[in-house]
Amino acid sequence: MKRRELLKGGSLALGGLLLTPFSAKANIFKEEFGGKKAKNIIFMVSDGMSSGTLHMADLYSRRKLGRPSHWISLYEENLVQRGVMDMASASSIVTDSAAASSSWGGGQRVNNGSLNIGANGEEHLPILQKFKKAGKKVGLVTTVPVTHATPAGFSVYTKSRNSQEEIAAIYSELGFDVIMGGGHKYFDAAQRKDKKDMYAVFRNKGYSVARNKDEMNAAPQNKPLIATFDEDGLPYASDRNSSSFMKNNIPTLAEMTSKAISQMKDHKNGFVMQVEAGKVDWAAHGNDISALLYDQLAFD
Repeated sequence: MKRRELLKGGSLALGGLLLTPFSAKANIFKEEFGGKKAKNIIFMVSDGMSSGTLHMADLYSRRKLGRPSHWISLYEENLVQRGVMDMASASSIVTDSAAASSSWGGGQRVNNGSLNIGANGEEHLPILQKFKKAGKKVGLVTTVPVTHATPAGFSVYTKSRNSQEEIAAIYSELGFDVIMGGGHKYFDAAQRKDKKDMYAVFRNKGYSVARNKDEMNAAPQNKPLIATFDEDGLPYASDRNSSSFMKNNIPTLAEMTSKAISQMKDHKNGFVMQVEAGKVDWAAHGNDISALLYDQLAFD
């Protein structure tokens, strides 16, 4: 078969599953909503997810749960369209999370390790700060520290992704409405190098502070919310599912996302939120197949 003829159909074969991104149904949705502006935006990131991860999780879901993953179902039902973006770093053939997130969050290529700081020191205003200034509510939800590269790439500019204590302090000045995930040690006075109690700073600015699932659920809707549920990253979903203590105290990514939406959904100007399955990436780095599949399905 000639290569040109193979590509004419505009479909993608992913591990034996044929995915067609263009369809009549997708076009119907496009026509119905084409003339309207989105009031709310939820940007969902499964950090470090390869197409292999996506397909493996779908195969596991079909055999273990008896259904395809929601993500693949959207493709099979022709309800979504896909695109490819070039997220390359300005300094390396291998892009890190800071440079990739900055390319989304700030619209510019930056060197690995930096957040929205150009190669010549330019400071690029991140998109979530722009949305906040435009009057929308803003939220961050992640399974890694809230100060980690992917959420920070949408939120701050700083020379080093590793300056997580500094990023925690910057967050306190931004007025974001929901910040939830891991990273307690970057806010805790006993563990910060400067001994500054960042929770007290947030409380003085009118925030509710939550450290477990019950406190998260009890947080009032009329106040902004910051919540950290573990010292660093949250437990892998596979580990959480095997511990009654973790299940009772640490929310899932879906539970955090649901709470975040409820906190912001009634705002007249709408909201913008980033939701990250950050430990998919950590599991991939660790060659931990169980953690990889279960965290991908938790995201799904």
